[in-house]
Amino acid sequence: MAKRTKSALKANRQNIRRREHNRTLRSKLRTALKAIRASLDAKDVPAAKAALSQTVSLVDKIATKGMIHSNTAGRYKSRLSARLQKASA
Repeated sequence: MAKRTKSALKANRQNIRRREHNRTLRSKLRTALKAIRASLDAKDVPAAKAALSQTVSLVDKIATKGMIHSNTAGRYKSRLSARLQKASA
């Protein structure tokens, strides 16, 4: 760390906290996406439907916080719901 002023030290502490928080949220997102994709691959439609609403909520939350782009969030939701429609048909 280059600066040693009070404000720089506080900013560094905040960055550490935010980075850890963002890391946990990003991990939750990846786990949720893997889980719903695995249930779709296994043709387990009821489990995928149950997981879809939670996953969509998580994707929206992370997009609102700016961790992923809003277009990326829309793409995730669109592809998951399209796969679910195809699997349930």
